[in-house]
Amino acid sequence: MLILTVVIAAVSLLYATVGQAGGTAFVAVMAFAGFPSSEMRPTALLLNVVAASYATWRLHQKDLIDWSFFAHIAATSLPAAFLGGLVVLEGKPYFLVTGSLLVIAAALMVLKRSVDNGADRQPPAWRIGIGGAGAGFLSGVSGIGGGVFLAPLLIALGWTSPKRAAYLSAPFILFNSLLGFGGVWIAGQAPAPGTALYSVGALVGSVIGSAIGLRWISDRGTRHMLAAILLFAGLRLLFR
Repeated sequence: MLILTVVIAAVSLLYATVGQAGGTAFVAVMAFAGFPSSEMRPTALLLNVVAASYATWRLHQKDLIDWSFFAHIAATSLPAAFLGGLVVLEGKPYFLVTGSLLVIAAALMVLKRSVDNGADRQPPAWRIGIGGAGAGFLSGVSGIGGGVFLAPLLIALGWTSPKRAAYLSAPFILFNSLLGFGGVWIAGQAPAPGTALYSVGALVGSVIGSAIGLRWISDRGTRHMLAAILLFAGLRLLFR
């Protein structure tokens, strides 16, 4: 259990450098450790809440979160995340769906280069609503938190820079994970034993990783690191 906590802290640190809570890696680590799929989703969502809570607080302190833009996304993503949490995928279907989504997201991150130095552009509200609903629903179904779906979407459509997408990901993950966990709980799934200890690791990693990301990671670096993380986690789940 202690070794697993250290691993969770390490992946939380890596993900926090690009504004993510680590849900994809949490799922991948639990898959590697042989957790049953019924425990993986609720555990990952709770760890997301812990890691994203700190990241959101830190980014808010530095006034880096566009709360107005976030409100448009959250209006549709939060109820969609709750509904997604009610959908239960067990075993191979869960790994196949989640892994495929992550590989697709990684490809989008690699292919979209023009946004690294481009200016943000405000899309129509209805497009933001559709994008938020899709990312939120996938968040609830997969237990990943939604940031890895939101960031590639915003970047691929040219709505924002990689850094701004990373800043929006933290609160998106936090609130969607909370709503997703509510749906998961109602659906009858509970976190794995030892989740309290794993949460400590997730928090420590988030604290260190957030500091690194805010100071030393560029837009291009953010995009490439996120793509590598998504690809690794996606392939790990597909070949589970």
